[in-house]
Amino acid sequence: MLSAKKIKEILQEQKLAPKKRFGQNFLINKNISEKIVKLAGISPDDTIIELGVGFGALTSHLAGICKKVIGLEIDSGIIRYHGAEGSLPENVTLVHQDILLADFTKLAEESGGRIKIIANLPYSISNPLLFKLTEHKDKIEWAVLMLQKEVAQRLTAAVGTKDYGILSVRMAACASVKKLLDLGPQHFHPRPKVDSQVVKIIFFPEPERAATLPDYDKLLFKKIVDAAFQQRRKTLINALAASDLVKADKKTLERSLEKMGLDTRIRGERLSVENFAALTNILQQKIKIDS
Repeated sequence: MLSAKKIKEILQEQKLAPKKRFGQNFLINKNISEKIVKLAGISPDDTIIELGVGFGALTSHLAGICKKVIGLEIDSGIIRYHGAEGSLPENVTLVHQDILLADFTKLAEESGGRIKIIANLPYSISNPLLFKLTEHKDKIEWAVLMLQKEVAQRLTAAVGTKDYGILSVRMAACASVKKLLDLGPQHFHPRPKVDSQVVKIIFFPEPERAATLPDYDKLLFKKIVDAAFQQRRKTLINALAASDLVKADKKTLERSLEKMGLDTRIRGERLSVENFAALTNILQQKIKIDS
């Protein structure tokens, strides 16, 4: 495990610097690294996908427990450093890869099944990566992620709260989220200006809440949820009617909400994932009738 001082020396020697565009904040606390790996619940037969290897703070602990680590790293300078130093264990395969462009289907094939992910995630790509996970839920068993605390809180936000939004609903529709650990800025180099939180997102086996949802059109569901929160101060009817995502007039939307027993003046932030699934089915039937 490298200290902040050693990381600074390596960065200077290699003529590297933590890149803001990559959101690099390197973990420097050995005890925290070990704790994260332990809390992840990894078995000796696992192949783990690590998103953002950095200087290997998590990688070495992972490699000591699981069968194989496939590490994705976007920074070519860090790739070069590990290649020159031979600093990673033999059961680690390092891949020069933008996380957001990673092929999860291919990774699942290489892993021999649903993938298991662990990452000290760059805060700058948290939202797009989380949405990508929901869109590839069938390929993922679980993901243990270190996130900016306020982003992590959105994953489990209650209906009607300020943190409740698109990410809250779309994650609830396919996964369960468990908080593992809170971390302050002192555990990183350079120090971030925000607190962090480690969470475990479980996609498989299918969480009970997601399993109890009725069958619904996933694409239409996504469009309705996205449109509902794009202008969250508007009523749900006005937000959906004003959006290009959902093809439904105000009268249809009003009747749909009445059918569900909801106030026609309700805002999207007051709908649960179950409400959104039910609304999707009602509007889907309306679209079929009109088509």
